[in-house]
Amino acid sequence: MMSDYKIYTRKGDQGTTSLVGGTRISKCHERIEAYGTVDELSAHIAVVHDSSDCDNDTKKMLIRIQECLFIIESSMATETTSEISKNIPQLKDDDIAFLENEIDRMNAQVPPLTKFVIPGGNLTASYCHVARTVCRRAERTAIHCLETGNHISEMNLKYLNRLSDYFFILARYIMHHSGKQEIFWNPQK
Repeated sequence: MMSDYKIYTRKGDQGTTSLVGGTRISKCHERIEAYGTVDELSAHIAVVHDSSDCDNDTKKMLIRIQECLFIIESSMATETTSEISKNIPQLKDDDIAFLENEIDRMNAQVPPLTKFVIPGGNLTASYCHVARTVCRRAERTAIHCLETGNHISEMNLKYLNRLSDYFFILARYIMHHSGKQEIFWNPQK
């Protein structure tokens, strides 16, 4: 039996899309760029999740992070004046504290950092660095939205800022637990 549901609507064929609440805006609007970058980050996290050096505890953590990113995306995609916005979930201080606790836990298990780390040396750790850099871009696009008059939750900005730190430490943690040597920048060469 075939469903009547179609994934395409043809409404965006002219380069616009709808915010949650109905307002149509350009697909290159800074809000679309912001939540699209968060969506891209979530896809990169899926690659980390599905990588061979990712243990079950980390996989659970990554799913929780993706759920938080869906909250951020829905917040960015919803008109703040819309009635619907009252029903959109929001991040809480506990979400940031959870990230910080994970960062501290992993950081306590890796050697102290004395040099700049060059990404590489292990495929899963490298995927973490890709997620880290996409997360930084998501943070920059969110800040740009805020500076151009779009409402962006302070909690969402804090979460994205902390999340990039999480992926930096996760890369180091994976390198350490896989027995691989980190690659450090040597400026004397």
